[in-house]
Amino acid sequence: MKMDVHQVIKRPLHSEKSVAAIGTSNQYHFEVDRRAGKRDVRQAIEDMFPNVHVLKVNTLWMRGKPRRRGYTRGRTKDRKKAIVKLKEGESIDIGY
Repeated sequence: MKMDVHQVIKRPLHSEKSVAAIGTSNQYHFEVDRRAGKRDVRQAIEDMFPNVHVLKVNTLWMRGKPRRRGYTRGRTKDRKKAIVKLKEGESIDIGY
């Protein structure tokens, strides 16, 4: 199944760990579609940002966290995260 670029990459993830990884090892964190594989993520990043070359893609599942509001209990949704390593000297402008 061929997915559109904007279906594969949902949003960039912004946390202390992700911002530190950009500076130290040129890695960017993205939330991706649950059905997307590493090849899909690589192709989507290279299509969205034409002057970027992806060296490595790591994917992992982020389990939902338990949440409570009053007596109501629930969970956040499980998500899939991709860590994309770029060639030395290349960068992606994602707003932070």
